[in-house]
Amino acid sequence: MKPLSALTDEAATRIRGVFLDIDDTLTSDGRLTAEAYGAMESLHRSGLMVVPVTGRPAGWCDHIARMWPADAVVGENGAFYFRYDHGHRRMQRRYWHDDAQRKENRCRLSDLQAEILARVPGSAVSADQAYREADLAIDYCEDVLPLSEEEIRRIVDLFEGAGARAKVSSIHVNGWFGDYDKLSMTRVMMRECFLVDLDDAREHFVFIGDSPNDAPMFSYFPFSIGVANVARFGDGLRDKPAFVTDAPSGAGFAEAATRLVAARS
Repeated sequence: MKPLSALTDEAATRIRGVFLDIDDTLTSDGRLTAEAYGAMESLHRSGLMVVPVTGRPAGWCDHIARMWPADAVVGENGAFYFRYDHGHRRMQRRYWHDDAQRKENRCRLSDLQAEILARVPGSAVSADQAYREADLAIDYCEDVLPLSEEEIRRIVDLFEGAGARAKVSSIHVNGWFGDYDKLSMTRVMMRECFLVDLDDAREHFVFIGDSPNDAPMFSYFPFSIGVANVARFGDGLRDKPAFVTDAPSGAGFAEAATRLVAARS
């Protein structure tokens, strides 16, 4: 990973949009700071597209799409995108699976939830689970005492042993049934909402993140950026970002935003 200062002016001036993770990328110690929110606002006002791409639930994403300086939001690790049309006061909701498939998957996840909690003492269902539509989030450090790497790996193995996909974020292990992730739904969203084929335009966008569930985005975008705390995952992060900020979390996000806005000036 190169320092963010290695991002050239030529590359930075060609950026048209920013995809960003939320937890421990935009937030710091579980809080959305004025600095980080202001940086997101600055990106949006400068004319850059801003799209959070997060593991957080549908309930949160409805709020984000409506209230934040965001052009759209991809949630639950790619289960859907939401886009709010402020002019017509209409929310566009696009899911990877239809209603029937999501209902079936939730039943399977409910059974799996009971098994995980029984076999990994100290784990818990995430506090935001009630607002989720497609996945199961197991808390390993947000509102519980931090679990060990071995215990986190056991949660992943239980998901995968049941045929689910599992991704580790900075706070949760998210599991779901379906062949999608953050990147696949981001590509759908860009094509359907903005008529952009990311395969042809990836050098015009950056992704900013911090954890293993961001790996597909890190490897796809040539100018991906990790905030400094991404280093805590070490070799556990298979695909690393191209650049890394000096500051962690929200301060690191603000550092990256400042660099991109300055290039446009």
